[in-house]
Amino acid sequence: MIMLRRINQALIYLKSNYSTATNSPDGQIVRHVPVLCEQAINYLNPGPRKIFIDMTFGAGGHSKHILEKHNDIKVFALDRDPVAYELAISLSKEYSNRLIPLLGKFSDLPKLLKEHKIKKHSIDGILFDFGCSSMQFDEADRGFSISKNGPLDMRMDRGRNGDQVTAADVLARAEEGDLVKILRMYGEEKGAKKIARAIVEARCFYKIDTTKQLSDLVASCLQDTHRLDKIQRPTHVATKTFQALRIFINNELNEINYGMILANEYLRHEGRLVAITFHSLEDTIVKRHINGNVIEGLANPVPLKYCGHDISHDKELIEMFVRSNWKQLHKHVILPNEEEVMKNSRSRSAKLRAAIKVK
Repeated sequence: MIMLRRINQALIYLKSNYSTATNSPDGQIVRHVPVLCEQAINYLNPGPRKIFIDMTFGAGGHSKHILEKHNDIKVFALDRDPVAYELAISLSKEYSNRLIPLLGKFSDLPKLLKEHKIKKHSIDGILFDFGCSSMQFDEADRGFSISKNGPLDMRMDRGRNGDQVTAADVLARAEEGDLVKILRMYGEEKGAKKIARAIVEARCFYKIDTTKQLSDLVASCLQDTHRLDKIQRPTHVATKTFQALRIFINNELNEINYGMILANEYLRHEGRLVAITFHSLEDTIVKRHINGNVIEGLANPVPLKYCGHDISHDKELIEMFVRSNWKQLHKHVILPNEEEVMKNSRSRSAKLRAAIKVK
């Protein structure tokens, strides 16, 4: 019953945000669109009989725009969230089953595509839109949002994998040193030591299991800190802490790295890759894969410019180190314009990279 209720809520959300228009201040009808949608679709270059994979289906905004370009396009819609999966099943009927729902994370993709007899090097375009969807942020009991009080869950698959810990579990069990590492590595949080110490001290007296408890705790130990977002609006000091926990719990960076490897394996020659990222950790992995800064399938953690020029390396190793299978389709990273940021604040930190597979 709970899952059915959530699916219905998601359908209502999709209808209100993607099908039904809203009124703008001047009285005109305005449709809500996903982040950097026009640019993403243009770079994917949808055409007749092409096959795409939407690796992060969410509420289906990008997939709908792709499918509407031609009536014989197919889109495989992957998402680890069961509600997004059910949403894709519902939308599939509207598009004559040209939308094929897949339930799982990036690393599940080979098995899922094999069930549909999809071979490697056969896909025309792959789209990533990393991070949480607006649906997930808007639902309090998912635990992603600072502004909505709810249980500290943060599992993107809603507990489908019974072995996965929640954010509350991590805060209750992790040692102080490990908490510092999580906050620094995944949240790039400068106040990691202060926050980790406060968590360890607080859990001696009560269990930290709601988003409000965590956000208030972080605010109390960073009370003299004022932070602004990219459009100079005040942002909550716990934002990076929430980001760090979410990334850690869902193993996001490893999944992104593997997702980029799979994109190279499944795209045909001259197939298109589009990746939309929302923070530097995601963007760095994408950028390094595109630039060939990868060793044995992993995005190299050290930028090439920091390698010593006075050191001699084996020629074959150097060639492997800088080899790229991609040609970027634009000179500079694509950012949302001011108009989009004003209409959709979620887009303020978005970056889009697009590339064509050349090897």
